[in-house]
Amino acid sequence: MKIKTYKYQELGADRLYEILKLRSEVFVVEQNCAYQDLDNKDQKALHLIVEENKKVIGYTRIFKRGDFYKNSSIGRVLVKKEHRGKDLGKKIMKKSIDQIKKDPLEKKIELSAQKYLLKFYLDLGFKKIGEEYLEDNIPHVKMILKI
Repeated sequence: MKIKTYKYQELGADRLYEILKLRSEVFVVEQNCAYQDLDNKDQKALHLIVEENKKVIGYTRIFKRGDFYKNSSIGRVLVKKEHRGKDLGKKIMKKSIDQIKKDPLEKKIELSAQKYLLKFYLDLGFKKIGEEYLEDNIPHVKMILKI
């Protein structure tokens, strides 16, 4: 298993297709949620990919402060279904946080967390900010991590 980050231009067509397919598999099909995944934000993102046997099994996209939120942010966090339950999600998030920490000007990480994953993010040090809200008909909470 290897974890690597890529700029959008470095992904290549086949890897990008595999990422988009997996994001659709998890966020559209599994969660039965029709939403616009292709949001014209991937081009600005840094893409953290976990591969095993040359297949994408985990993923996040990372934004610098001001690209998506006021603060840096992490989104589209996922682990392929058959690889869950092995703490891979935490490893991916820790690597994503470490990636953001490389910039000494970054002070906070902001994300929009699905409510059912609240404990997952709290365990990583994130704090809940504000009230629950619906995003794509799924309960979410805003969270912040001071770094």
